[in-house]
Amino acid sequence: MLKKERQEFILREVNLHNRVLTSDLSDAINVSEDTIRRDLAELAESGKIIKAHGGALSRSFHTSFHQHGIYLQDKKKIIAQKAVTLIRDGMFILSGGGTTINELARALPEQLQATFITGSLTAAIEYTRHPTADVIFIGDRVSKNSRITVGGDAIRQISHINADICFLGINAIEPEKGLTDNDWEVVQVKQAMIRSSKKVVALTISEKINSFQKIRIAAISELDILVTELDPADPLLKPYRDAGIQVI
Repeated sequence: MLKKERQEFILREVNLHNRVLTSDLSDAINVSEDTIRRDLAELAESGKIIKAHGGALSRSFHTSFHQHGIYLQDKKKIIAQKAVTLIRDGMFILSGGGTTINELARALPEQLQATFITGSLTAAIEYTRHPTADVIFIGDRVSKNSRITVGGDAIRQISHINADICFLGINAIEPEKGLTDNDWEVVQVKQAMIRSSKKVVALTISEKINSFQKIRIAAISELDILVTELDPADPLLKPYRDAGIQVI
């Protein structure tokens, strides 16, 4: 693989999954970790990514307060418009973080009266801009990688909630491996959110479908609804429909 192709692959993976590890990229491309580090340094120097210990972070995710440069933002807006149809007045809604969740917060109907519970800094700010929504912030240590609160206190707070619905922005989904991520602490929080919700909804752009990360969040059977930008009848979504998941 040529250097340009290698760096294009790296940039796509970083924007797709928000955070990538040098070791994972090395395995995926079959080059040395030193080569990956040099590529990451060049991409960071050109302002395309944020270099971090052991890997890299997406610049589009970490500039999402400003709503520019967000990866595949048009598709995420379509997902948000679909997802808001699941929300009803009076609901208590657990919400994860990520740029797709932020689009959901911006797409809420103006007259909606619901309570949003989140540990995401960016999502909480977007929810507070809504004129009639109530917002409860889950407190604990903030993960700089994901910009959500993580740790024992956050998980305990979530365990006391009986949410009507949970919206998860996800990193990867695959029929056999389920929902997966690459951040251990984020996984613990998402698992707690699933346990505390009557209905679990995953929001994802189609590029993440049939991909997987190292750490399992939940089996496909724990997911109730999958929302993508695709037509629900798209062949790519057939395994999830066959698994009994509602696809919208």
